Amino acid sequence: MTGPELSPLVVLGAAGVPDATTQQALGYPSLFLLIFLGALVPVVPTGAIVSGAAVVAFHEAAPVTLLLLFLVSALAAFLGDLVLYWLGQRGVRSRGGSRWLDTLRQRAAPDRLEQARAKLDDHGVAVLILSRLIPAGRVPVMLACLLARMPLSRFARGDGPACLAWTATYQLIGIVGGSLFAEPWEGVAAAVALTVLISAAPGVWRRLRGRTASSSH
Repeated sequence: MTGPELSPLVVLGAAGVPDATTQQALGYPSLFLLIFLGALVPVVPTGAIVSGAAVVAFHEAAPVTLLLLFLVSALAAFLGDLVLYWLGQRGVRSRGGSRWLDTLRQRAAPDRLEQARAKLDDHGVAVLILSRLIPAGRVPVMLACLLARMPLSRFARGDGPACLAWTATYQLIGIVGGSLFAEPWEGVAAAVALTVLISAAPGVWRRLRGRTASSSH
């Protein structure tokens, strides 16, 4: 099955491609919802979802499917970012803050936040594009924008191209993974493992650096 009826979310199933009924049941709305929620709750590896879905779409040899995957993923990431930013703005304006703002603060290491603030001062909203491509870079830059009281409209102008670049990058990872393996599940496993590894790398590096610094004192 090709075209809009194909669900790229088959990657989240078992170690193979589910039948057509399962694909239709999951569909693009499920893909949208997963990426949208992943943008709101910055612990879900949404890059892995995009890459894995791209592997299956590549093996189906359906250019339309790849295009729809790109559009749905980019739109979901963009809208998720906007909602999270809007919720963060409410926390900035409120005396007591908010749960969403507190969550962003907890997930932004102090040194990363300071770097994000400096880059924001130097490059403006253009830094949003880079923040989406660097693992664990989105939250510190978003928090820096919130603390700088950047209007939502200005944030959206920078975040739109950032989400397009992010989607293209992870979709390309999936396409490459699909081209290297004969079976879709093999490409999915490789693409998901790579994207999860990329996402986890900054946290592991910070912990190792912290242990090194502690041992030197």
